[in-house]
Amino acid sequence: MITNQNDTARTVTTELPDRAAVSLTINGEVRQLEIRPWTVLLDLLREDLDLTGTKKGCDHGQCGACTVLVNGKRVNSCLTLAIMKDGSSITTIEGLAADGSLHSLQAAFIEHDAFQCGYCTPGQIMSALALIEEGRARTRDEIREYMSGNICRCGAYPNIVEAIQQVLAEGRGVHREAAE
Repeated sequence: MITNQNDTARTVTTELPDRAAVSLTINGEVRQLEIRPWTVLLDLLREDLDLTGTKKGCDHGQCGACTVLVNGKRVNSCLTLAIMKDGSSITTIEGLAADGSLHSLQAAFIEHDAFQCGYCTPGQIMSALALIEEGRARTRDEIREYMSGNICRCGAYPNIVEAIQQVLAEGRGVHREAAE
């Protein structure tokens, strides 16, 4: 509500457009999209683009199942308006494997049995990838701390840490863009 000098109140309304154009590079592919302005990135990926590897867990940004990389930084896609990422590069779990070969983190998760039900695994892997690229976590305790935003209800934490440590030790954690 806005008032003028005569204290007369008037209501100003602004209509939101039904659709807005955005350009996103998703797993190395430039996508020109028309989206509703209120669409969160998670719903865009899962419902509109059929990239269902990213999971909807809590829908409150507390579990990490929806973690994706936006311009190389991990984000909770359930809390991120897609329209706010116009021009950004998005990497999902589907974008990690290249030429039929698993990313080193995916392979390490399998080797170390770092999942049980698998629901949290995509978010865990994407968060671990960011952790490795950030270069801050080297010890078990640091890995645990930087991965603390990702919940595993099955309790595979020790194996997740082992998988991350293996990739760190082998120096294979460098992110590679999906094949264009």
